[in-house]
Amino acid sequence: MIAPDLVDLLRQGLTETAYMVGVATLLSGIGGLLVGVLLVLTDRGNLLAAPAVNALLGLVVNVGRSLPFIILLVAIIPFTRAVTGTTIGTTAAIVPLTVSAIPFYARIVETSIREVGRDVVNAARAMGASRWQIVVKVLLREARPGLVAGLTITVVALVGYSAMAGVVGGGGLGDLALRYGYQRFEDDVMVGTVVLLVVVVQAVQMLGDRLARHLSHR
Repeated sequence: MIAPDLVDLLRQGLTETAYMVGVATLLSGIGGLLVGVLLVLTDRGNLLAAPAVNALLGLVVNVGRSLPFIILLVAIIPFTRAVTGTTIGTTAAIVPLTVSAIPFYARIVETSIREVGRDVVNAARAMGASRWQIVVKVLLREARPGLVAGLTITVVALVGYSAMAGVVGGGGLGDLALRYGYQRFEDDVMVGTVVLLVVVVQAVQMLGDRLARHLSHR
């Protein structure tokens, strides 16, 4: 029989984790998509060829991807405080989560779009499609399975990052495991958080895989 107090703790932790990951996924999905598209379009020979801009974007993305999340979490504390007014809590944790996920997803977006055949783009150009139409109706449309699969990977990574955010009081299941499971040696809390994290990751992965298969026409 699971103690009611444990159920309440796990429910609160799960709610906070869902809030952090959900908002961070929305923001990083939008940001990563924009950056990823720009990485493709500004490359040599593409619609908005600008090698200098492309190199700068690539450098920023590489730096962002190279920093371990726990280091990034601490390094951008002043930025987090400037955005949210605090560095503790679930809302504050959304900032480093988003900053870490944008470059991660941007590279996935870039890779997915580059896999779209050049013949498809050339056919759209020959038919008089504008740059905007080529991006939205050709590149992004054809890359949808890869974009969804990449977003699924990003969400799973964010779940793991959100657990690490508990180290600095970010709330969620990670904070619960640290305060109760580790510091107070309450094994039932630790086991409960691990089980919930596994269930969440499995659910996200299954949903993402199913959606990606549905969108794929290969």
